[in-house]
Amino acid sequence: MARLMIVALACLAFGQARAEISGNVVRIGVLSDISGLFQDTTGMGSVEAARMAAEDFAGGGKNIKVEIVYADHQNKADVGSTIARKWLEVDGVDAIVDVPNSAVGLTINSLLRDTRMTFLASSTASSDLTGKACSPNTIQWVNDVWATGNATAAAMMGHGGDSWYFLTVNFALGQGIEAEATRYIENHGGKVLGSSKHPLNTSDFASLLLQAQGSGAKVIGLANSGGDTVNAVKQAAEFGIQQNGQSLVAFLVFVNDVHGMGLKVAQGLQLLEAFYWDMNDDTRAFAKRFAARPGMNGKMPSGNQAGVYASTLAYLNAVAAIGSDDAKEAVPQMKKFEGKDKLFGDITIRQDGRVIHPMYLFEVKKPAESKYPYDYYKLISTIPADRAFRPMAEGGCALVR
Repeated sequence: MARLMIVALACLAFGQARAEISGNVVRIGVLSDISGLFQDTTGMGSVEAARMAAEDFAGGGKNIKVEIVYADHQNKADVGSTIARKWLEVDGVDAIVDVPNSAVGLTINSLLRDTRMTFLASSTASSDLTGKACSPNTIQWVNDVWATGNATAAAMMGHGGDSWYFLTVNFALGQGIEAEATRYIENHGGKVLGSSKHPLNTSDFASLLLQAQGSGAKVIGLANSGGDTVNAVKQAAEFGIQQNGQSLVAFLVFVNDVHGMGLKVAQGLQLLEAFYWDMNDDTRAFAKRFAARPGMNGKMPSGNQAGVYASTLAYLNAVAAIGSDDAKEAVPQMKKFEGKDKLFGDITIRQDGRVIHPMYLFEVKKPAESKYPYDYYKLISTIPADRAFRPMAEGGCALVR
């Protein structure tokens, strides 16, 4: 049975909310992976990020009350749908945020399309959310499959990585990333020398890594995530793959994963991120507050958790500006924003619902290069916002006129 808990009430002033606010309170549901594969990069950290956004919103200058609720979708689309439907029909939730796992995210996207609820997809990777499945109720933040595949391949090829071998998780996320990266590589004069598929939650990558090593590819691309990526990187270190001249690149890995592996194992790994806690004064200030939150125990935020904060605060600011929490009014208001976000830099929100911001190729530092806790990345290159995401005209979104 899915757990539903009211975990925060953010209102620093008293009084009645605007009449257009349903139930006189804005309720935001964090639908996350609390206990599974993605719990370190989303999970309770995403709940805390939403709490922080509600607290920083502080009623929006209009005494608007905000409640944050959360539930665990268990990486099952039917469980996520049941939770979302109850939030919609019984609990008066106005927006859903986070939602790691594309199958769950696409289900939520479809369910909310003709309702008053907003979907802030800060952890759903499917590019279909702003393509053929785009919805007037949905805004997508942080990474997506197109950006992850194309921008990573472009950045690596810009540094001589023109031959590839993929280790790909055998479901939609991995297959989509490999397909996007392959298209870019081949269209720009590179070669894909092979690909090996593996099931979700694979513990033994030895034979797959040996095949990749034997291919002679300059780059071994890990088109997977979570524990699968961690296991593959650990075993690649045991085989000395990078020491023998091949580059190892992870398409979906976060600072929390690197922390768990340790620099001795992860050093030299190339990865793409939309957010890194140590980029500038604003990201550092947010990260240090996050690390001090209950249950975080000094952990720095992932890009997905930063996306929960940014998208939640943007939604609340839109609600305050128009006095309504109905998606049909709040989402168009959000799309009017163009400017600087403290965590993601200069952003625009397109008509297809895609938030556009820069992306970054990092390399994990050697142990001797790290000077303080979570000092893990060095910047290799920046992918400008206008090149980091799929052109809107190519997505097939019916909202684009």
